[in-house]
Amino acid sequence: MSLSEQKCEACQAGAPKVSDDELASLISQIPDWAPIVVDGVMQLQREYKFKNFKLALAFTNKLGALAEAEFHHPGILTEWGKVTVTWWTHAIGGLHQNDFIMAAKTDQLLD
Repeated sequence: MSLSEQKCEACQAGAPKVSDDELASLISQIPDWAPIVVDGVMQLQREYKFKNFKLALAFTNKLGALAEAEFHHPGILTEWGKVTVTWWTHAIGGLHQNDFIMAAKTDQLLD
């Protein structure tokens, strides 16, 4: 089953972070995303480009609805012609499979 077809599972403090092997496998399924480290926390980030602010805001609103439906919320920076999305799991201070699922679902919002 592809990442975008999966559902997020309830994740609580103490849930396992993705291993280095899992990271390599999962990131290959979402090649436009980059793993980054912010304040010691591994995260996934992607920048989406749009023709104007109105289109960027529409994408942001779709992403907000998706995040609410999945009960998993990203960092979102909406600017003129650009939206930067960052996924990580706050409860574990790093990356969980849920973050990769949500990154794949975020990509589908462009369709």
